[in-house]
Amino acid sequence: MTEVNYERDGNVGIVTLAAPQRRNAFRPPMVVELLRICDEIDLDPEVGAVVVRALGESFCAGADRSLLADASRDPAAPENFRGLGLTYQAFVRVGELLPPTIAAVRGHAVGAGVNLMLATDLRIVAEEARIITRFLHIGLHPGGGHFTLLGRLAGREATAAMALFGQEVSGRRAAELGLAWEALPEAEVEPRALELARGVAGDPELARAAVRSLRLELGPPATSWPLALEAEKAVQMWSLRRKAED
Repeated sequence: MTEVNYERDGNVGIVTLAAPQRRNAFRPPMVVELLRICDEIDLDPEVGAVVVRALGESFCAGADRSLLADASRDPAAPENFRGLGLTYQAFVRVGELLPPTIAAVRGHAVGAGVNLMLATDLRIVAEEARIITRFLHIGLHPGGGHFTLLGRLAGREATAAMALFGQEVSGRRAAELGLAWEALPEAEVEPRALELARGVAGDPELARAAVRSLRLELGPPATSWPLALEAEKAVQMWSLRRKAED
């Protein structure tokens, strides 16, 4: 079975992370399938919006523990470096999709899973969702442009609280901070995301043009996302190696 499902609902593309047995944590094969689906979406001019959601009790638990363990042993080894790079590509590629994107977030979003939800153009979250970065609390430096993704939505104070000091944020609090548009009861999250997507998807050509303008006019932030990715990569490699030597 594939670990990422894709379906069309009219002009809305629905991408579903489908590895609930490990809380939808990223592994290379899962990311490869997600990248393929993103290419399929971009090549389909009838897709006017995309909803990203997940099966099970978690949205995404970040990078799979086995991937992090391998990287900790030798982060510079080509296969481990590629594995972490693929994890970055997962949310970067979602952030580059041509149609507007909405994340429907239930349960946990952890580490790279937070990056995935922040990569979309809009977020609808469950009130009781748990948004957790805590890279430093497990001995790792953040990766994937994490500070940039957080900071461009929530500002410096919330970014410091979450990414440096490990403060967990509920879905309700995420909406207050500007990390999400709405926080709703869990059962209403995906229907609301689909409702919003259908509202813009009816004219796919216009939707794609408008979101391109939105991204251009409101970004990049002071430090661009691609630059942040590169700036964090070397120090994250160092933190992984140091963790293995402890």
